[in-house]
Amino acid sequence: MKALKKLFSPISIGSMEVKNRIVMAPMATDYANDDGTISRKLRDYHEARAKGGVGLITLEVTTIDGLSPYVPHTVALWDDKFIPSFRELTDAVHAHGAKIVPQLSHPGPESLSPFFHKIQPVGPSVVMCHSTKQMCREITLKEIERAIEQFGEVARRAREAGCDGVELHAAHSYMLVGSFISALRNRRTDDYGGSIEGRLKLPLEVIKNIHAKAGRDFPIILRISGDEVAPGGRDIRETQYIAPILVEAGVDAFHISSGTFPEVSWRILPPTGTPRGLNVALSKAVKEVVDVPVMVVGRINDPRFAEDILNRNEADLIVMGRALLADPDLPKKAAAGSFDDIAPCMGCGLGCIAGREAGNPMTCVINPTVGREKEMTISPAAKAKKVMVVGGGPGGLEAARVAALRGHQVTLYEKEGKLGGQINLAAVPPFKQELSKAIKYLSAQVEKAGVDVHLNTEVTPEIVKKVKPAVVIVATGGESLVPDIPGVKGAKVISAYDVLAGRVVVPCGNVLVIGGGMVGLEVADYLANPGDNAVIGCTSVTVVEMLENVGMDMVPEGRTLLMQRLRENGVKILTSTKVKKVLDDGVLTINTVKEILEDWTVVIKDGQEEKTIVGMDTIILAMGAKSVDKLSEKIKDKVAEVYVIGDAKEPRKALEAIAEGAEVGRKI
Repeated sequence: MKALKKLFSPISIGSMEVKNRIVMAPMATDYANDDGTISRKLRDYHEARAKGGVGLITLEVTTIDGLSPYVPHTVALWDDKFIPSFRELTDAVHAHGAKIVPQLSHPGPESLSPFFHKIQPVGPSVVMCHSTKQMCREITLKEIERAIEQFGEVARRAREAGCDGVELHAAHSYMLVGSFISALRNRRTDDYGGSIEGRLKLPLEVIKNIHAKAGRDFPIILRISGDEVAPGGRDIRETQYIAPILVEAGVDAFHISSGTFPEVSWRILPPTGTPRGLNVALSKAVKEVVDVPVMVVGRINDPRFAEDILNRNEADLIVMGRALLADPDLPKKAAAGSFDDIAPCMGCGLGCIAGREAGNPMTCVINPTVGREKEMTISPAAKAKKVMVVGGGPGGLEAARVAALRGHQVTLYEKEGKLGGQINLAAVPPFKQELSKAIKYLSAQVEKAGVDVHLNTEVTPEIVKKVKPAVVIVATGGESLVPDIPGVKGAKVISAYDVLAGRVVVPCGNVLVIGGGMVGLEVADYLANPGDNAVIGCTSVTVVEMLENVGMDMVPEGRTLLMQRLRENGVKILTSTKVKKVLDDGVLTINTVKEILEDWTVVIKDGQEEKTIVGMDTIILAMGAKSVDKLSEKIKDKVAEVYVIGDAKEPRKALEAIAEGAEVGRKI
């Protein structure tokens, strides 16, 4: 592989000189202090990426109005009192040769003001924020003037705090400026709406005031959807029309994304299996009409692919978000040609999106040190120990890797013929193959760290006694849960795990999947075939789920695309349907009956109706997992330290398994 010359060449954005073409995307962390100041955690997080070699860091949304927070712990710069903590951040980033710009925004319809200040959000028109379910009111002309002034003042503070420029969020028909610029949300009939020029009036005035307050030599980057990909929204041709107008007003670079929220949110946060570089055609189109640098974002997580985009002149800079969560040292490793040592982003969204939206600290499946950069450093062990890791799934591999790097003598045992555990199954359904990158990476790192790996070996207490380890880490995972339902062991009943592992062959015909969580839906996606291919034949799939909705354990963007495929393939989904008994060729169910009265009141009568679903050739159980730990209790009195991690401790996801492996590896 040739050196990545273009990716690691410098570039100017207005007066800002950036040492390479890698830009860290703005990602909401919720790491700021309660008062909006920059926390030590947030500073350490960004310093790690600067130290890792990134050229430019885009700080997450920095709210311009204290009464309109974007996240519970929003980054603040709406008052001069926030400048000192900002200065500490910029100094830390600059010490490693990186540049940093805050992403300025008034959340507008997306503001959390109703929850924190009992204030109704504002927008260009009366629209709903789909994430908060709050209706906003139309912003007044006086309030528009105030917002324009606030943008300028925050930019002035950013410059005083040592920032190298600012990014203005105007994408996705989202937040205040993005909503004004989009016909999807801007329905005004005054000067700020009604036409392309009217919709541009607010961003143009904001740009003008930023330069007036912070100086024309203080660069402005504009994040914008090249195409909103929604009926009635802006397409790339209209973006090409407005881009030169924005440059003339003072935009120094564009950050090209696409999509709208929530209509096409999967393009904003593209999940596993979506096209790499999905916005490259849009950035190329914008480059054709402007003479300022154009950045592109969207599933560009391989530096070699990034180099190809630059060499094809499809963009000038590459914006990476989750790839730099997965490995803050990606730039340095790429520059050295150490591509196999880059921890891969798989696009799963479990820690960076779903976890944070559930109220947990932002993290990463493959990199549990996110947000804990200083406390999770790997340091030499005070005393080298003989460590036995039982189980070669993701948790066991991470525990073995970290323990070996700390100087312990580590041996890993896996009862199957290959490493990977349940990720080997998770990577089987359509569009999920990218998950296998985690196992490829962890397996290579375990070997590189000097771990002695034994496959096809099931550990027993006798083996433990023979090996005499000082530490045993039990990471034996889980297995398919078989519920206590009459008939569940019938001849036609198999587990989802067996299907994905290839231990059974599901013939064409009628398939019933019991369980509408992620595993059940992905098995349905794997098997469903409407019969258009006459050689393969038709496989008709029905999914039954006892809850009111399916796929609720999934990241929303991935769920959206999966549900779309299930509809296209004719998969029948029955919710509020609890299986009472498994029959020879189907199931007996109890259905939650919803009765709609004349006044449209919905009355739920649980268990009032029984139905049978018959004619099934195969019945697949996808009703969760149970832990497999046949070892820890038997050896706890014979080994000084015994730890149980991952699904062996409690069935969850790879996120928890790898995190526990990382923690135990640092503890012993």
